[in-house]
Amino acid sequence: MENTLEEVHHAVPLVDIASVIVIAVLAGLGLMRLRQPPLVGFILAGVIMGPTGFGLIGSNENVSLLAEMGVLVLLFFIGTELSLKAFVATLKPAVIVAAGQLLAALAIGAGIAWLVGSTVAEAVILGFIIALSSTVVAMKMLEDTGALRRLPGRITVGVLIAQDIAVVPMLILVSSFGGAGANAGELVIKIAVAVGLLGVLLWWLGRSAKLKIPFTDEVADNVELLALGSLAVCFGAAALSGVVGLSPAYGAFVAGLVIGNSTLRNKVIPVIEPIQSVLLVVFFLSIGLLIDLDYIRDHLGVVLAAALFVVAVKTILNIFLLRIAGFDRETALVGGLSMAQIGEFSFVLAAAGFAAGALGADIYRLSIAVTAITLLFSPAWMAVMHRVEAIAMENYSSYRAALSEAYAAEIGNVEEGMWWLKVRYRAGRIARRKTKAAASRRNVSSAVAEAEPVGPLADIDTAKKG
Repeated sequence: MENTLEEVHHAVPLVDIASVIVIAVLAGLGLMRLRQPPLVGFILAGVIMGPTGFGLIGSNENVSLLAEMGVLVLLFFIGTELSLKAFVATLKPAVIVAAGQLLAALAIGAGIAWLVGSTVAEAVILGFIIALSSTVVAMKMLEDTGALRRLPGRITVGVLIAQDIAVVPMLILVSSFGGAGANAGELVIKIAVAVGLLGVLLWWLGRSAKLKIPFTDEVADNVELLALGSLAVCFGAAALSGVVGLSPAYGAFVAGLVIGNSTLRNKVIPVIEPIQSVLLVVFFLSIGLLIDLDYIRDHLGVVLAAALFVVAVKTILNIFLLRIAGFDRETALVGGLSMAQIGEFSFVLAAAGFAAGALGADIYRLSIAVTAITLLFSPAWMAVMHRVEAIAMENYSSYRAALSEAYAAEIGNVEEGMWWLKVRYRAGRIARRKTKAAASRRNVSSAVAEAEPVGPLADIDTAKKG
């Protein structure tokens, strides 16, 4: 029995887990202090604890598994909370915007491939990678800004879901570049099944009343069974979707739609939300673990330039497409900024292309680094641009003045911190001066004491003075 407990203790490194949690909390609090989204702090915590950081987490296989579960639970939660009428109303423009993003991203991928001399397959894969945005990061940012349940959030959710559905044919095409994919007929069938199933489900849910889930009365007031049952539906639908060749995320979202239009909706949401929050923190940590600091340090200029180019171009493109689709300025700005990063499914596409031999090692590592950095800086980018845009409406004379006003609180915090450091520095200097002066006086006293005669010579000297 003692050996078993000892083996479990070694198998579960409690000190490492405690360190991970503490660093994540401190990083999140630090970013909140600067009025930035705490998820950036969670990503930074992953960088700090990763293999190229302090090495507290050497292998991220278990973390990646939990992160994938977090993505599925998030999509399930989105489907549960989603207003069906609002989603249907924004579905058509969302598909148009997603198609425009894909075409523009393919053009960008072709340009990059032409500049570096890559193959056509690499150009297509790069386009796919750039086209996708992060459902997790975008939804979290929209939720933090209070825009998730308003028009900007609804249209963004529609675009993200359209992107998630498009991941299915993207993966098939990427695998086919290495000779392991499906033919065109199978591709068309899978796309038709994904789109057709979603269309039929939306039509059916829109016409029917609230669904009556089996055993509703038994599990409605039992938190444990309600949580386990919801997770079972989520992961079961995701697994079934993956088995038939569709995206697991697609299955989780469809399951969420079904539960969201059932009589258990109001019971499921408060139970699933804490689980989703914990798994999402793990997801953000896993993003930080993927950032290879050694590679970034060796190619810092290229990585930063590529990340800045992607974020800036995607922001402008998204705002332009949303404006063309007929949305107002605020909706286009919030939606465009929230989708400025490269998505988590881009990691999957890059890995599939690399495994199939269609994506070179250098481009693969660059894609991973740029994707991770855009995920890291996207919340801060949205916070900066959205706040400056709001302040700019005050007709400031310069962009610098708008920035100063927008970040007056953060500047005040930094100045307060600098003032505290300055005071402590001055106090330290005064204390050191006093210490040195006291030591100097002691040295002088010691020297005088050593110079004074002792014994008979001291008596003679005293007599002379008398």
